[in-house]
Amino acid sequence: MNYFEAIILAIIEGLTEFLPVSSTGHMIIGSSFMGIASDPFVKLFTVAIQLGAILSVVVLYFKRFFKSINFYFKLVVAFIPAAIFGLLLSDKIDELLESPLAVGISLFVGGIILLFVDKWFNNPTIHEEEDVTYLTALKIGFFQCIAMIPGVSRSGATIVGGMTQKLSRKVAAEFSFFLAVPTMFAATGKKLFDFYKEGNTITTEQTNLLIIGNIVAFIVALLAIKSFIGYLNKHGFKMFGWYRIVAGLIIIILLATGHNLQII
Repeated sequence: MNYFEAIILAIIEGLTEFLPVSSTGHMIIGSSFMGIASDPFVKLFTVAIQLGAILSVVVLYFKRFFKSINFYFKLVVAFIPAAIFGLLLSDKIDELLESPLAVGISLFVGGIILLFVDKWFNNPTIHEEEDVTYLTALKIGFFQCIAMIPGVSRSGATIVGGMTQKLSRKVAAEFSFFLAVPTMFAATGKKLFDFYKEGNTITTEQTNLLIIGNIVAFIVALLAIKSFIGYLNKHGFKMFGWYRIVAGLIIIILLATGHNLQII
């Protein structure tokens, strides 16, 4: 991986981390088209730069993170399912991350769901984060586990999960953003641990790639979050649904016609 490829992947990450389109799926696709060779560092990079994007949430919602101690407890409760299933299914998750077909199918199926969620869950009763109960937070946490399948979208799964629990689109989206902070800190930490456990080391150039990647992802995500919240409040999910359907079909058709999409 060179610096140009690292910046492109970071831009993709920053743009897609908080959209219901799957940042991991798009980075797999981006890596495939750029022909980036699969190696332990590339896999680490695609997880670690998500941390840069997530830190944009802390900056944009800084005051909210110090509003109430209950806020942290709710995030911890919502994080527990992903922590458990992530550890139990880590090998299977790694296998799925190497499957462009899984990404294509997940994008397509998720797109169909997004076409209808605004109609299915159009009577929210929770319009403030303070009204989210611990049980509701736990249920949203289980929805986040679905995003362990590449192409599903962590933000998409948790936002839809929140809407099933009567959260408004805005509150569901913001809770999804907050939940991403402990989730991605843990995911990055585990990936680093596994990386070194396997006997790998990070060179000076690779360190620079990680720094640049996180900075770019952070800046792009800052812009993407505000734009997404505004668009979501006005227009809902339908555009994202059609986008996912088209993207998923393209991947499936390319694979069906013999194109070998290289995986990260």
